[in-house]
Amino acid sequence: MIKTDILIIGAGPTGLFAVFEAGLLKLKCHLIDALPQAGGQCSEIYPKKPIYDIPGFPEVLAGELVDNLMDQIKPFQPGFTLGERAETIKKLEDDSFVVTTNKGTKHNAPIVAIAGGLGSFEPRKPLLENLSKFEDKGIAYIIKDPEVYRNKKVVIAGGGDSALDWSIFLADVASEVTLVHRRNEFRGALDSVEKVQHLKDAGKIKLITPAEIVGLNGEDELESVVIRKTGDDSDIILEVDNFIPLFGLSPKLGPIGDWGLEIEKNAIKVDNTLDYQTNIPGIYAIGDVNTYPGKLKLILCGFHEATLMCQSAYQRIFPDKKYVMKYTTVGGVTGFDGSKKEAPKAVVKAIE
Repeated sequence: MIKTDILIIGAGPTGLFAVFEAGLLKLKCHLIDALPQAGGQCSEIYPKKPIYDIPGFPEVLAGELVDNLMDQIKPFQPGFTLGERAETIKKLEDDSFVVTTNKGTKHNAPIVAIAGGLGSFEPRKPLLENLSKFEDKGIAYIIKDPEVYRNKKVVIAGGGDSALDWSIFLADVASEVTLVHRRNEFRGALDSVEKVQHLKDAGKIKLITPAEIVGLNGEDELESVVIRKTGDDSDIILEVDNFIPLFGLSPKLGPIGDWGLEIEKNAIKVDNTLDYQTNIPGIYAIGDVNTYPGKLKLILCGFHEATLMCQSAYQRIFPDKKYVMKYTTVGGVTGFDGSKKEAPKAVVKAIE
């Protein structure tokens, strides 16, 4: 059985940063994730997608953010159980928990932190008759490697941040980018909407609104899409190499939803924003998987939640100890591997 101080379910950015904050408190962490590598959606779904709202990084690719987090937590030597899904949880007489995966791997810890992001998820697919015929033959719901679309004719459908961001990004990769949305208004960030408009004006993106994709054509692979503008009976036949419908994901909590936790709108409800503890003492929920009044599903908010969770976990593990927080600029960072990072000490020299 794998024993640790904090068992983290979910190895996305929030779960990874929790390892760092726990390490500052001398607490060991082990992470479970159903994906074969750490990083969550940032690694699996959009590793090459730029992120603009991480403090200190005007722009960072999702995959690079994960790499940086892995470097940051390396001194604290976290353990990983990857490619396995947390299946069941049992509370022992000593108030610790045993979490067993779908492959039978058992983990024991006094603290469980669920950082499972959106949980398991399925892409929302458009209702098109022969959609499945062209899946992986010109149709993809997730962009993992933008280079796949180098010098290709690409149609993107959707009106949210993903559709806008990828239209902007692929404008410099694909030979032709067409963005189709069923409304004239977009749901994404204003800055992204303005960038798309500028690219349209510059002739780098074709924008067709309000309209929908109503048909797909091709023999063995996708060759063209049928676009119908609202209020117009005539269809537009557009030759394409790739069609990328980006209508979001349908999240599911999976087995975690059967653990007796309080669930609200397919998310785990936390009692307060003091420590993000669930209705079961000793089990916390941080990042996109939780919900509370004022919740924002942002990576930087997950970092904040992970920090406060670790403080509460320390007090729960060591109720008789009083932790005095020290800034890393003062105390430095001492890893479990013996490494030490600290600011250079000032040299005091007497004047002769």
